[in-house]
Amino acid sequence: MAVQFKKEAEGIYLLDVKGYVCPHPQLYTKKSLEKMKSGDMLDLVFDNPSSAESIISMCEAEGNEIMEKGKDANGMRWRIKKA
Repeated sequence: MAVQFKKEAEGIYLLDVKGYVCPHPQLYTKKSLEKMKSGDMLDLVFDNPSSAESIISMCEAEGNEIMEKGKDANGMRWRIKKA
């Protein structure tokens, strides 16, 4: 199980951190957002529910906007817009 961070399309990136527990999903999300340009979108896939609060707090503190929050049998899929 390796972290996947890849460019899906122009301005759209995917970060898959399924299988990781706090604080790793938040840390990988932060590092991924740092590599992106303002206005880019990050599709974040994670399955650790306790990571949600820390990711929300981090986004609020850094001005990034959570555009969509989805949930299915495999976990959560959020879209975050880089500030």
